[in-house]
Amino acid sequence: MDLHDRLDPILAIAAEHAHDVDARARFPEEAVAALRESGLLGLIVPPEHGGLGGGPQDVVDLLSALAGACGSTAMITLMHFAASAPLIAATPSGAPGILSDLASGRALGTLAFSEAGSRSHFWAPVSQPEAHDGGLHVLAKKSWVTSAGHADVFVISSKTEDGAGVDLYAIAAGTPGVEVDRPWAGMGFRGNESSPMTFDVDLRDDRRLGDSGAGTDLMLGVVLPWFNLGNSAVSLGLSRAAVDAAVKHTTGARLQHLDQTLSALPTIRAQLAKMSIELGAASAYLDRAAERVAAPQEDTTLFVLGSKAHSNDAALHITDSAMRVCGGAAFSQHLQIDRYFRDARAGHVMAPTADALYEFYGRVITGRPLFDAPPPPADVPPADAQPAGAASGVSA
Repeated sequence: MDLHDRLDPILAIAAEHAHDVDARARFPEEAVAALRESGLLGLIVPPEHGGLGGGPQDVVDLLSALAGACGSTAMITLMHFAASAPLIAATPSGAPGILSDLASGRALGTLAFSEAGSRSHFWAPVSQPEAHDGGLHVLAKKSWVTSAGHADVFVISSKTEDGAGVDLYAIAAGTPGVEVDRPWAGMGFRGNESSPMTFDVDLRDDRRLGDSGAGTDLMLGVVLPWFNLGNSAVSLGLSRAAVDAAVKHTTGARLQHLDQTLSALPTIRAQLAKMSIELGAASAYLDRAAERVAAPQEDTTLFVLGSKAHSNDAALHITDSAMRVCGGAAFSQHLQIDRYFRDARAGHVMAPTADALYEFYGRVITGRPLFDAPPPPADVPPADAQPAGAASGVSA
């Protein structure tokens, strides 16, 4: 598989429409259509289901490049991979063709985990199903659902019927009771349609991922590693684009009265150097995290927790510096640094937030349990869960 042969045409399409997507806060239809046709939506789906069988490093490379072209498209793609991972690990018996649909681009997937009642604690849904007509029915108010109104399948979470655990279900778009509550309006990732949604739906056993109560294991052991790696890659893709734009501007813009470029100023060069070094360090850390998820070791948990927090913070610093060194030109939008700056802010507050991840990391290195009481209903699984031919997992 030559990833870049497939990806390069999509990058061109995404970059062409990125400004319009951001300015109009519209879904990036052109880039997503190209992704569907390319086969790249099946990047982590095993080959026996028509996928490319890619691993963590492939995901990092793809999302980083895509973020530099269009952050909204990158986030949509990340959430598709994050939804694909648990569907691969625990395919619902009632959706036997779903992996082929994900691989072919016929189905765009996304997650619907976060709820207003538990906010960024995505592992703790407050919605609880009730017995209904021989089965279960749930009313779940989901607060952030990327690709809302555009995804073909939603992986949603709810409590188990007895409230003691968590279940995940694959819910198809168009199912009665699936509604987008209001249009998305955000400071960054303005085209990713992360709207609140209501799922007032019947839950069928054959649409459940794994056994009853397996949802926490899937969220923390399968979804979290892929999501954290992907979110990190998006942050660093935005950072790299900001560095490139800042270097290009400062080496081209001239101070006519001094007959020199902006980059001739030592203070500007120092800021560019710091940005570049921080990007290199964060990129190296992320590559090591991808290695650990692909081949788990004792420190895999730390890399999974640390990668997103580190990359999110790096993106905040780097894009802020890019705005500063480019001055008024960065505010005029033609450099697009303002877009990278705004998009980079989202990763830091996206669950699990960077601050929460630092706290979890601190718990691990000090020998504390990952969660205080009340704990999640299932233990965090060992790091040998393998959703797509590549190991992933978080252990505590």
